[in-house]
Amino acid sequence: MRHRVLLITGASTGIGAATARAASREGYKLVLAARSREKLTALAEELGPESVLAIGCDVTAMEEQQAMVEQAMERFGRIDAVFANAGRGGSPGGFSGADHEAWREMILTNIYGVGLTLQASLPALRRSRGHVLLTGSAAGRTTIPGSMYSATKWAVSGIGYNLREELRGSGIRVTLIEPGMVNTPFFDEPPEHALEDRDIANAVTYALAQPEHVDVNEILIRPTPPRE
Repeated sequence: MRHRVLLITGASTGIGAATARAASREGYKLVLAARSREKLTALAEELGPESVLAIGCDVTAMEEQQAMVEQAMERFGRIDAVFANAGRGGSPGGFSGADHEAWREMILTNIYGVGLTLQASLPALRRSRGHVLLTGSAAGRTTIPGSMYSATKWAVSGIGYNLREELRGSGIRVTLIEPGMVNTPFFDEPPEHALEDRDIANAVTYALAQPEHVDVNEILIRPTPPRE
């Protein structure tokens, strides 16, 4: 595992940054991508720039995703796993009154961006017989009144299921990581009874650590309900 390479989108904060820290402790070389170059640079310095490639990337732009993969291959020569984690929340108001422009940005990031990450990275993953991990959500497994965000995470679940069938027989594994409420920068105020970003990072590293014959399809993680 000392020479495996993990690419993470949405890596500058929250689940992405926590996963980068956890994977670094396991000896991974890291390709960290996000829109915030300043935060990425600080994280790379923290983890050791000799083992980290930080790349500014808008996941809704195919040319930037392709450049990300090309830079990763130039630096490390391979990509063993991709964690398509970049995502964003919506706005309140439900289908009746939410900000439709916020919908556009969220849908492009949460769905289209994931598709672009896959298309850009799959050639490298086919060569390494690697591992794809997707940040879905418990919200993508249930009905939430008026939630376009939930709908985007239903779509991510569908991407995971359909990708797994496309790649059947290729040796590439596909894992859906589906958190419940997580205390991340999504929220202005820390939510009560929430998971921590490191809890999700632990799930990612668990899936990555399994032997080649073990394909962890889904990990659904929810916070323990409060005591009554």
